[in-house]
Amino acid sequence: MKIATYNVNGVNGRLPVLLRWLEETQPDVACLQELKAPQEKFPEEAIKEAGYNAIWHGQKSWNGVAILARNAEIEERRRVLPGDPEDLHSRYIEAVVNGIVIGCLYLPNGNPAPGPKFDYKLGWMERFRLHAAELWASGMPVVLTGDYNVIPTGHDVYKPERWVEDALFRTETREAFEKLMAQGWTDAIRKLYPTETIYTFWDYFRDAYGRNAGLRIDHFLLNPQTDARLVAAGVDRNVRGWEKSSDHGPVWIELADK
Repeated sequence: MKIATYNVNGVNGRLPVLLRWLEETQPDVACLQELKAPQEKFPEEAIKEAGYNAIWHGQKSWNGVAILARNAEIEERRRVLPGDPEDLHSRYIEAVVNGIVIGCLYLPNGNPAPGPKFDYKLGWMERFRLHAAELWASGMPVVLTGDYNVIPTGHDVYKPERWVEDALFRTETREAFEKLMAQGWTDAIRKLYPTETIYTFWDYFRDAYGRNAGLRIDHFLLNPQTDARLVAAGVDRNVRGWEKSSDHGPVWIELADK
């Protein structure tokens, strides 16, 4: 079973790129972030024609998350992160596909930091940690994936000294991520590639992609039930080089059958 995550940076504006990627790589499940489309503007028919069922939580101009499944049913579990009934951002959606709980998230960026946006980010991360603990305790196979907007270590960013005060790399952010990981989650990419330079995001400015001046901020966290089935993982780096592509590259894992 191949599961992918992709921050599409505008699902309608970059629909040709998304459809080409789906056709070429054919993930069984694709988690999308930053749809930047209201609920009624999600391109459901085009996704269906590509062979995928979909659930999504849209928001006008900003945010937005979706889960697509190829030739499989999607059993939606929730479309909001619990813990703050006043939070209206569409940043989390969760479903069961082929017996696996899949949480798709678009964690807040948090810049400028310090400030209200950074406080919101840290609060969101704590809510996510509490929800992840409940999923862990459920005993079900779980995959938590998406754009975390977290650079875990200096090894995950080009020239880390330039990012010290950025919300993606500030000490508070990394400590919150470590607190989440302390529950026992496995970082799929780092399990298989512990020392390699691997990025998932390249800015549009200063030829960042051409220079490979990137960040690793799109992650797969696995509990023991899914970690035991992990056989492969990678980044479709070439997609970032396509015309009118997102500034993120798709990331994927493969799980063996039970």
